[in-house]
Amino acid sequence: MNIIAMGGGGFSAEDNNPLLDRYILNQSEQLRPKICFLATASGDDEAYIQKFYDFFNQEDCEPAHLSLLKPEVTDYEAFLLSQDIIYVGGGNTRNMLALWKEWGLDKILEKAWNEDIILAGLSAGATCWFNEGLSDSTPGGMSTVKGLDFLPGSLCPHYNGDPKWKENYLDFIQEKHILTGFALDDGAAIHFVGRDIHVAITSRPESAAYRITPGDQEATVDTLEMTELSLNQ
Repeated sequence: MNIIAMGGGGFSAEDNNPLLDRYILNQSEQLRPKICFLATASGDDEAYIQKFYDFFNQEDCEPAHLSLLKPEVTDYEAFLLSQDIIYVGGGNTRNMLALWKEWGLDKILEKAWNEDIILAGLSAGATCWFNEGLSDSTPGGMSTVKGLDFLPGSLCPHYNGDPKWKENYLDFIQEKHILTGFALDDGAAIHFVGRDIHVAITSRPESAAYRITPGDQEATVDTLEMTELSLNQ
């Protein structure tokens, strides 16, 4: 039961840095793992999907994707449960979760998780696994969004990106508008086994993962012990 949640990065944002994506591939016991991309949060953006193939076609794996807006697969459950890794892209978290529930992917992904298929993703594709998360999906500001509840607590991606993510998450945590949880810089990820942290990893020396809790006057930020990835991992 593996989930790898990334704040940002990977093939879509780190053109010359394959470390996070190769880490994901290396968690599979298969010599050529089958990896399926879900780009639902981006509206199945064709350029985004092509960028996935541009990277993973060069790796030792078998890439595929599943589109809900331009479906080519008739049995979603059989297709997804035949994969070794399911990789979820970024975009609009709220729209993605609504579509998943309409098409039953929320239940299929839970089956995949329980059958030890590796789940991974960045931004919306990381937030979705938690009980709730911080999102910019709604116009007019930041808000909370309910996730699939595979992992407890909340998540904030892009913690070192646009300042609105950090500022709002710290305020929401302190004011108890969102559950205690984790913040991830772009380039940082947490690998969960079951619901427990296995390791926190980073593809960039300056990026980290944090546990955020309410404090006496302001939210408390504790940096997790990070493992810096190298090409040998």
